[in-house]
Amino acid sequence: MLNNSTMICAPLMAQSVEQMVKDMHQAKAEGAQLVEIRLDYIKNFQPHQDIQIILKNKPLPVIIVYRPKWEGGQYEGDENSRLEALCLAREMGADYIDFELKVASDLIREQKMKNDNATKVIVSQNIDGMTPKDEELSNLAASIQATGADIIKVVVNVADITEIAKIFHLLSHYQVPIIAYSVGERGLISQLLCPKFGGFLAYGSIVGHSLPGMPSLYSLRHTYKLDYLNSETKVFGLVSKPVGHSKGPLLHNPTLRHENFNGVYVPMFVDNLKEFFSIYSSPDFAGFSVGFPYKEAVVEFCDEVHPLAESIGAVNTIVRRPCDGKLIGYNTDCEAAITAIEDALKEKRCSSNEASSGTPLSGKLFVLVGAGGAGRALAFGAKSRGSRIVIFDIDFERAKSLACAVSGEARVFEEVVNFQPEKGAILANATPLGMHPKTDQRIPVAEKNKTFKGC
Repeated sequence: MLNNSTMICAPLMAQSVEQMVKDMHQAKAEGAQLVEIRLDYIKNFQPHQDIQIILKNKPLPVIIVYRPKWEGGQYEGDENSRLEALCLAREMGADYIDFELKVASDLIREQKMKNDNATKVIVSQNIDGMTPKDEELSNLAASIQATGADIIKVVVNVADITEIAKIFHLLSHYQVPIIAYSVGERGLISQLLCPKFGGFLAYGSIVGHSLPGMPSLYSLRHTYKLDYLNSETKVFGLVSKPVGHSKGPLLHNPTLRHENFNGVYVPMFVDNLKEFFSIYSSPDFAGFSVGFPYKEAVVEFCDEVHPLAESIGAVNTIVRRPCDGKLIGYNTDCEAAITAIEDALKEKRCSSNEASSGTPLSGKLFVLVGAGGAGRALAFGAKSRGSRIVIFDIDFERAKSLACAVSGEARVFEEVVNFQPEKGAILANATPLGMHPKTDQRIPVAEKNKTFKGC
């Protein structure tokens, strides 16, 4: 069953009317329920002719926007001509018209006196700088509503993910339809969690037109299944920086649905752990995966830490205990990563008809590059399997500290390029090298070195 009334909207910014019509049909095919038409992007725009073509060929309801430069748009011409074009779109039967708060009050009053058609009026405000406090946002929404708007729209550009909590508060505490979100990578969850907090619509981009911080229509429909989110949905997320590279949502969301669990897993671009856990402290935020660079630092924000995670000194999984709300930290990296390496080595043994007895890591040289949170988990896992461990890290003191904890050997990072391991040694990369967006980077192991089993 569908759980919310939030609609999915595709913003379209084509430079010609012909392309705009094509993009509308593409948006429908990709799952949009309505489209936002940005007239200010159309080159050589002819209001009467172009609006008529758009409305005549629309396969979906349309929001007509003609954004001026002073509100973050592209239009730099005469203001009266811009407003006349918006009023013309209303007269011609556009489903929604977007007016800026600065011009809305008198214009709406005048338009409603002229005719009372079915067009809904959105009044919008783009906020530069710091997101206002809850009370100030509420007052802004009241000012927008007082213009006679059918729908309120507030757009911010957060500098920190914790500011989005104010958007969620506004969405869930206001009784009229509201569109509210943040642009930019840190604002992604304002789109993904919009249905949970009662937003009027969430935005998703069409293929070939991605925007920072905006999910694709495909991901909204298929990865996150926004239709099925509601106020009771539990939120799980990846706490990391950066976060856009993660495949976690592709793995965890289907699993939640398979188990008929009302939850969603989202990427969370976090700058400040202390602020993050302080703001997102409600039972709604039920658990977190922890990624680079926070696996060690996050330990101090857990109320309790599992003994294995405590011995490793790194946490990659946090569960909020339902009975008291406390955050319990675990380390699943250790067993998962080592088991994956063992499975690969066992498969290789089978394919070459080698004898197999016990763990294939026993007695092996395990060369670890990176002594951070992921590296610590690998090192402790390798030690538990009886491997001999050599550790390289750009911070030699950190390498020495980890080596001491696992009875291994520390080497300076620069030596890795000339390091000559014994045949069959294991190479494990626990550094940011190779992470998005620089996926072509590799550990600087000499090309001639073919003695490593895996990388």
